[in-house]
Amino acid sequence: MQFRQQALSKLQSPEEIDLPVRFARPQGLLVLIVTVLCVLAAAVWAVTGTVSSTLTAPGILTHGQGSYVLQSPVAGQVTAVLAQEGRQVAAGAPVLKVRTARGTAVVRAIAAGRLTSMVATIGSVVTTGADVASVERVAHAGDPLTATLYVPAENGASVPVGASVDLTVQSVPNQQYGVLRGRVKAVGRTAQTRQRIGAYLGNSQLGEQFSKTGPPVAVLVQLDRAPRNRSGYAWSTSDGPPYTVDSMTLASGAVHLAAQHPIDWLLP
Repeated sequence: MQFRQQALSKLQSPEEIDLPVRFARPQGLLVLIVTVLCVLAAAVWAVTGTVSSTLTAPGILTHGQGSYVLQSPVAGQVTAVLAQEGRQVAAGAPVLKVRTARGTAVVRAIAAGRLTSMVATIGSVVTTGADVASVERVAHAGDPLTATLYVPAENGASVPVGASVDLTVQSVPNQQYGVLRGRVKAVGRTAQTRQRIGAYLGNSQLGEQFSKTGPPVAVLVQLDRAPRNRSGYAWSTSDGPPYTVDSMTLASGAVHLAAQHPIDWLLP
């Protein structure tokens, strides 16, 4: 109480009356100005700025026409493999020779395409209807690749046609060659079952892999072309990898969704 009375007496002294009252120090005033400017800048950004988001989903590079599983029409022992993995086969081309109780039978390709995997080997025994090979439907080896992403069904509606996509390809080191560029060409309307994915890709294991969290929606991505690059496609680096990328190569795609104003999600 004594110190308070002394302070009041000092302020009421005649020689202190004409001195201005200081409400804030210069440092405090500077902090106030900076705070006001920051609030104004945030308000302007919330109204005029945009925020972009990405959706990541697993996928695979294909020629977009699907695959089929070649099955043996007879039971017996494989005596010869007449086609090579990675090579083109014509419709009706011989793939295997099988020795049966009635003689030698030839297993032929159903439709033209690229032999992506050969299950049967010389000496193996196959039964009627057994899977012996997988063939990707493609007319010519130079047909363009596409990417199919399997997006969770609940997120499918948020993917717009034309959205840019960055693809990390499993066989390409992205630290060295970057990511593959593309755009969404089409979005599936119905969820894909494990059996349907496996039938389309000619591989039941891939069907299980892409549907392990539930039936997804297929998103078709058209790859950006760059004829001067060795791969034939555009990458985030200038040249991309010095080799071609094969179909049936696994990839992971980051879809850039439509930009939104921050005020749309800051305010309920």
